[in-house]
Amino acid sequence: MLFQLTSQKPQSGHIILPYFQSEDLIDKICENSLLHDQRETLKAISFSAKKGEQFTFLTQNLGYPQVTLLGLGKVTADETQMINLFRSVFSKNKSDWRGEIIIDLRGSSEQLAHAVNGIELASYELGMLKTKKAEKPDLFSDESSSITFWVEAVNDQLQNALEVGLKTGETQKNIMALVDSPSNYKTPEIMAEYIQKSGAANGFEVTVYDEKQCEELGFLALLSVGRGSVDRPAKMVVMEYKGGNRKVGFVGKGVTFDTGGVSLKPGSGMEDMKMDMGGSAAVIGAVELTAKLKLDVHLIGIVALTENCIDALAIKPGDVINSYSGKTIEVINTDAEGRLILADAINYMVKTYDPELMIDLATLTGSCIRTLGHVSAGMMTNNEDLADLLNTAGLKTGEKVWRLPLTDDYRDELNSDVADIKNLGGPYAGATTAGKFLEFFTEEHKNWAHLDIAGTAFKKSEFSKGGSATAYGVRLLSEVLKQF
Repeated sequence: MLFQLTSQKPQSGHIILPYFQSEDLIDKICENSLLHDQRETLKAISFSAKKGEQFTFLTQNLGYPQVTLLGLGKVTADETQMINLFRSVFSKNKSDWRGEIIIDLRGSSEQLAHAVNGIELASYELGMLKTKKAEKPDLFSDESSSITFWVEAVNDQLQNALEVGLKTGETQKNIMALVDSPSNYKTPEIMAEYIQKSGAANGFEVTVYDEKQCEELGFLALLSVGRGSVDRPAKMVVMEYKGGNRKVGFVGKGVTFDTGGVSLKPGSGMEDMKMDMGGSAAVIGAVELTAKLKLDVHLIGIVALTENCIDALAIKPGDVINSYSGKTIEVINTDAEGRLILADAINYMVKTYDPELMIDLATLTGSCIRTLGHVSAGMMTNNEDLADLLNTAGLKTGEKVWRLPLTDDYRDELNSDVADIKNLGGPYAGATTAGKFLEFFTEEHKNWAHLDIAGTAFKKSEFSKGGSATAYGVRLLSEVLKQF
């Protein structure tokens, strides 16, 4: 489907007129040359521009098939309001709104990238594996359909905004498809193949370490978790985009399915554990989008990929394993596996690349969900500037973070009698003790943050009956890079 800009008054097509709520709303609408004689009609319908509110005029006398008023709600700095609104509206109307769609953004052209982003996300199909195809084309499958944005003047800035919106939406759809895919469609090998294809297409380097190479390099904590899946061995994947001098490192947890291992999870809801690679997906998406947008940064992304399953070879509670750092770990609970594979990836990032800024992302703890729900990710860092940067980026993009403590008071919870550290603390403050465990492997990096995205990477919404992927982290990390 074609996305384009125009500064010419449309002579045909379906016109969408978006408005924010305001006291002089009717006056603003009547200022539009398409509806200057519709004041009485507007008073009668009481259109108030509530978020998602729609009203369609039949305006054959003006030469247009129809004009639709679209409510944007209250003005807000949260970019996701516009993105989610356009995604929602175009998802609901994609079967009816076909052909030539014109969106009047003359009064709010700064919202162009977000509108494009949302419309692109509306084309995402959660039922990717269904065999029944749509009986008729919709807006996104009809090659004759187009979306035209009516702006004051077409210029390079707006053309760039359109491209940013498209590329961001495309990347988010790729990441959502990864997270939503069942585990047999995204084994560590399949995910590594996806990363290699993305690197070739978008211009970043990819190195995949297979099981043998992981053993040679010393990724022993990663391999310990993967021992329960002998037919789907673990992999460590490094992505590198060399677009500038300042070096940034992102690390992601990639457990493609998590049974809990010998410390087996309850069966109810286990099917959602296909999403336990959401941290790695965010990192993959961040590198992919950075390369597409050609940002001025040297970005390294490392993802540790494995399943956590049950087998005669699987690690057991009480086992002591080694790690890339050389430090030993007592395994108290095999369902606290994400921090084990991140221990290797984080330590490798620090020792090999020594980034100026390092952030890891993981769907790590149920504790974080119980604390923050599905609204904000848990942020843990001892760097005040980095905390401010992440908070600002989160508020701007709508991918919010909330700071949790990372003080040394929690470190004693991880003391082990038989190893350097144990992988689980006591029954309380589980998100923070997980963060303290990861901190142990950062070599005291001064500019590191851990994001627990367990509640934000996958959740129920209007777009799915159960839970589905959100692509949380892609826009957040992109904004962090721009600000950094």
